[in-house]
Amino acid sequence: MRFLDVQRERLCIANTTFPALLSKQCLIKVKAIGVNRADILQRQGKYPAPKGESPILGLEVSGILTEVPNNNLGYKVGDRVCGLVAGGGYAEYVAINIEHIIKIPEHYSFEQGAGIAEVFLTAYQSLFSIAQLKPQQKVLIHAGASGVGSAAIQLAKALNCYVVTTVGSDEKAKACTVLGADITINYQKLDYVQWAKEHQCNFDVILDVVAGEYLNKNLKVAAFDARIVILSMLGGRFAEQVDIARMLQKRVQITASTLRNRSDEYKAMLVNGFSHDFMYLLENKSIMPVIDHCYTWLAAEDAHQKMMSNKNIGKLILTIDE
Repeated sequence: MRFLDVQRERLCIANTTFPALLSKQCLIKVKAIGVNRADILQRQGKYPAPKGESPILGLEVSGILTEVPNNNLGYKVGDRVCGLVAGGGYAEYVAINIEHIIKIPEHYSFEQGAGIAEVFLTAYQSLFSIAQLKPQQKVLIHAGASGVGSAAIQLAKALNCYVVTTVGSDEKAKACTVLGADITINYQKLDYVQWAKEHQCNFDVILDVVAGEYLNKNLKVAAFDARIVILSMLGGRFAEQVDIARMLQKRVQITASTLRNRSDEYKAMLVNGFSHDFMYLLENKSIMPVIDHCYTWLAAEDAHQKMMSNKNIGKLILTIDE
């Protein structure tokens, strides 16, 4: 089968063997692939695949089931599905735990399906499994126009929460407003700490992909008993002079989390929880993946370049030619 390989710092089509299926795994003929920042980090040697997983790039796919295990959980060959993989998504076929897949709603394209799993499950994990978000609480979401950010805005608004998000351009601010954000702050023009002080707004939950200097800034705008969830470190891996006193005073909980190296059981729990709590909203299009652009997988390099430039609003998708 064909897959996208990294050769001489470029993504190129190459050939490899079909994946061998383990128990609980099904085989998907891949139709579309969600691009994630982790893919870029992996090709740079900064985020290797977990031990025992495929070294091929790709954490989420959509496609058609071609093989299912005996314990098929009601799935059958021919079903249109999307799901999470710990590696191997940039290929014509991928093996995936059957507990980590979701049926694509009938009126969704494969491209839309490829934009569901990673962003909505990460947002669901962060807001609910970790931060225990409750209705009408105040939420600050950094990078609101990213894939995870756009999903988090929609999930938080589904609970009638007050959502403030930070973005890097007016265009991204408009996109977040359309998604339901109550306030969008262009950090190129206004510091969110200043805004929070002027509006006497402190946040119960803060979703942060920036880290670095944002840690202290987040503590300044955190409410008592706030939960801060750190998902990435676009602003740097170190935070200087962290104000522990403020953290103690406000009883702030800080959790750093990834999804890729979680156990199969944990991922299955997330899939079940999200499906139970929000799948009906996905089906009736009350919430939807935000797709910035679709590329043929032959143009995957262009997709990676766009993500590295931080110009995308929502997901970048690759489609596989027949």
